[in-house]
Amino acid sequence: MVDRSTGPAGTGPEDDAERADEAARIGPEAEAEAAEESDVVAGSPSAAHPGGAPEPHTPDVADRLNWLRAGVLGANDGIVSTAGLVVGVAAVNPGATSAILVAGIAGLVSGAVSMALGEYVSVSTQRDTEKALIAKETYELETFPEQEFAELVGLYRHQGLSKETATRVAHELTAHDALGSHLHIELGIDEDQLTNPWQAALASAIAFTVGAVLPILAILLTPIPMARIPITFGVVLVALALTGVVSARLGGARKGPAVVRLLVGGGLGMAFTYGIGTLLGVSGG
Repeated sequence: MVDRSTGPAGTGPEDDAERADEAARIGPEAEAEAAEESDVVAGSPSAAHPGGAPEPHTPDVADRLNWLRAGVLGANDGIVSTAGLVVGVAAVNPGATSAILVAGIAGLVSGAVSMALGEYVSVSTQRDTEKALIAKETYELETFPEQEFAELVGLYRHQGLSKETATRVAHELTAHDALGSHLHIELGIDEDQLTNPWQAALASAIAFTVGAVLPILAILLTPIPMARIPITFGVVLVALALTGVVSARLGGARKGPAVVRLLVGGGLGMAFTYGIGTLLGVSGG
């Protein structure tokens, strides 16, 4: 946007000399190989990564991460909150099957609706903000094209490009997609990949429901009342561990930290509600 640039960086004689030294170190063969690989990446957004595993190079990554975030949050909340609810009720009276069932179903329905509404409102707010920023940038490009072009050059110089290279890049990107170029470097927004509130709401509701069903089934299908709570604890911890593994795998992250976070949080949540239920059961006589 207009006057947003913080000024050029890396444009002095010393920086130009460093770039020349870097180019000399790379060598013509490596430079030619890089150019050839860039052609492959340009023609295939999911070109192979040097490690051999495919690495996405498309805006779909943001959409997938949106689904993943909503899904993991929903599943974790469904498992932990519902498990805490049924375990808390069972702590008062492990044999009260009807009360446990009613509490579990009520928690499942209210939780799924609440998660879906929360995701929809939150992501809708984000989408409205993105649309407003796009409209503002469109207006500025139409009203102040020279200033916006100068700003684009300045932003690329601030990232380390020389003045000549930044100007050439700005010219080519402006000719290709002026609005998209400004949205990308200034705001990190892709006009064609705005966040979808319905996707987030649906993913969150489904994940919450699936997660909530597990502790309900675990505690109701256990025939011995006194074994219901420890078995539910075990089932929930296994489910949380699997959720952590799946989320880490889908996101390409390390599995250990994801699993530990979910196990610690879920275990503490169930222990807390069990303690509250036990205290209430004792005080209620």
